[in-house]
Amino acid sequence: MANIKSAKKRILVNRTRMERNKAIKSGVKTSVKKVYAAIAANDKEAAKAALLHATSKIDKAAGKGVYHKNTASRKISRLNLAYNKMA
Repeated sequence: MANIKSAKKRILVNRTRMERNKAIKSGVKTSVKKVYAAIAANDKEAAKAALLHATSKIDKAAGKGVYHKNTASRKISRLNLAYNKMA
């Protein structure tokens, strides 16, 4: 454990941010899985709704700094590609 006050604060702040980032990433993964599940079931309406929800979640995560903008763009692009192949 750190002895310096600023180092103690960094540990607390890092832990808080890690938990927030973990929750956001988990939500993104869940929404992405829902998109792929709808695509596998060949349900176009459900896939479209899930795609919009997942895209929104990924954009918000990138805006908060959880994902790099290029990573978010790549994830969205792959989801769109999978959805368009289904059509």
